[in-house]
Amino acid sequence: MAANIGIRAHDIEDPSILNVATIIANKGLSSVQLALGKSLKNINSQLGSLSPGFAQKIGSVFGKQDIQIAVLGCYFNMIHPDHTERRKGMERFKEHLRFARDFGCSIVGTETGNVQAEIIYTEENFTEQPFLEVVESVKELVEEAEKFGVIVGIEGGINHPIHSPERMKRLLDSVPSNNLQVIYDPANFISIDNFLNQEAVIQEAFELFGDRIVIMHAKDFVIEDEQVKIVPVGQGLLNYNFLFSLLKKKKPFINILMESTREPYIDGSLAFLIDKYESA
Repeated sequence: MAANIGIRAHDIEDPSILNVATIIANKGLSSVQLALGKSLKNINSQLGSLSPGFAQKIGSVFGKQDIQIAVLGCYFNMIHPDHTERRKGMERFKEHLRFARDFGCSIVGTETGNVQAEIIYTEENFTEQPFLEVVESVKELVEEAEKFGVIVGIEGGINHPIHSPERMKRLLDSVPSNNLQVIYDPANFISIDNFLNQEAVIQEAFELFGDRIVIMHAKDFVIEDEQVKIVPVGQGLLNYNFLFSLLKKKKPFINILMESTREPYIDGSLAFLIDKYESA
């Protein structure tokens, strides 16, 4: 069973979306996570710009290369302390939800933000109030997703309000809708405190919400200066043998999207993932 591997479109550093699609196809990748604001440098994709024609035009660029737009990335701070900025982000995400199907995509993804305007590490994110604000924002987004038959994909992370597998499960329980699903990045839940027990962290995620994972992000990590440092796939310590032994059985053909992996590492990282998946 072959792995279904893609990449974030903006990790291909070319100003032309036509070139990006061609490069991705020529590498043998099958899908992308497309963040309009990051990949469409010379095209207005701000709030109010989207339409079925816009979506179909961009979608067809990838479709002609047989590349699936697996996720529309619309990452924003859903608990931004400035409520005007928070509302702008919410409305832009909802616009993505309305037109996602016209891109040939069913998932719009984001992380859960930060209590600070700047995305910095703060343990304030781990307190109850930020979590409750995330629930409020996610509920609103999911209500919009339900109207259009699409999915809100939430990605957790160690510096976010959804900072552990347990918190992700609590979010899913707090917003009881199948239009809410998980973008799972195993490296995002790794810290200096748990990296030696990463298999237990991965196992817990699969036990708590494995059935709700719709996308997996693939990157890697090393420990440097007593901190987790993100590196390209295959260049670090993430136990892909263990991860894929769970993923291959639980989620066959799921989109595995490389992240934080740019040239000159893409081909090597792709070969690494294929080898690990086939041997799992």
